[in-house]
Amino acid sequence: QVQLVESGGGLVQPGQSLTLSCSASGTVFGISVMGWYRQAPGKQRDFVARIPNGGSTIYADSVKGRFTISRDNAKNTVTLQMNSLKPEDTAVYFCYAWSLRFAKPFWGQGTQVTVSS
Repeated sequence: QVQLVESGGGLVQPGQSLTLSCSASGTVFGISVMGWYRQAPGKQRDFVARIPNGGSTIYADSVKGRFTISRDNAKNTVTLQMNSLKPEDTAVYFCYAWSLRFAKPFWGQGTQVTVSS
């Protein structure tokens, strides 16, 4: 199996920045895509960004130009740099990794991001 642990969430004011990190462990061989989703209270889980193992990054329209996803395959980590945060970015952010080995995605436990003045 693959275990994912997120860190870096917190409370920030609008316009500020925050960096989320996700570390994968376990059967990391065969992880192809890594990325982030988020879920606001009372809403469905929405796609934020993804980065394949050698390929182009993809972002949700709502975060383009503000968020940057990066990946360190040597450390099995994925990072989400979030700039110019808005109150509507408030959500629980979930890291995920698609495993070719198990042919399914694995999810982290989530980290809370709150943007409020």
